[in-house]
Amino acid sequence: MNDQYDLIADGLAQSGYAIVDNFLSSQEVDNILNSGVFQDHTASFKRAGIGKRQDLRINEAVRGDYIQWIDKNSAPDAVMVYVNKLDTLAQYLNQNLYLSIKDNEIHMTIYPAGTFYKRHMDQFKKDDHRKLSVICYLNKSWTEEDGGQLKMYTDSGPVEILPLQGRLVCFRSDQLEHEVLPATRDRLSLTGWMLDQYL
Repeated sequence: MNDQYDLIADGLAQSGYAIVDNFLSSQEVDNILNSGVFQDHTASFKRAGIGKRQDLRINEAVRGDYIQWIDKNSAPDAVMVYVNKLDTLAQYLNQNLYLSIKDNEIHMTIYPAGTFYKRHMDQFKKDDHRKLSVICYLNKSWTEEDGGQLKMYTDSGPVEILPLQGRLVCFRSDQLEHEVLPATRDRLSLTGWMLDQYL
């Protein structure tokens, strides 16, 4: 894992983002999918909104995903494997990039086929505690034809990233605008943010 952490730290320092494959192994992805947390998502997941707290609103013309926040006290062991890896990554980034990360917030995410999230920034205008955006994909046998790319707008031009199983994408929440392109299949991920404050 140290090689992966090095790649993430180097990418963040040099470009503001990093992409690492096999952050979760195929078996670890299977364990999460088999734990049942993504089953019957229409009942247990909520439509994601835009904004925070009293400013939160639903707008399907902007984003169409469904989410369920992860409670670290009750999450299945398979999900906690990922949460614990993120905690270790945060410690590593604090030591090497002096980011002062203290906590994280993570939700399970489903984009039903055909849905998207238009271009946006992850850091709120009135709340700058999100320092890094972190996404790990859970999509088995995903291909270019399935679509669903994460499109990031970097200084050197747009970068499109396929949501392959086990792939981790990490980027500066306050710097990189990005969007999620429509897919032909349901698109699954663990999406979250590293914060400079405790929740």
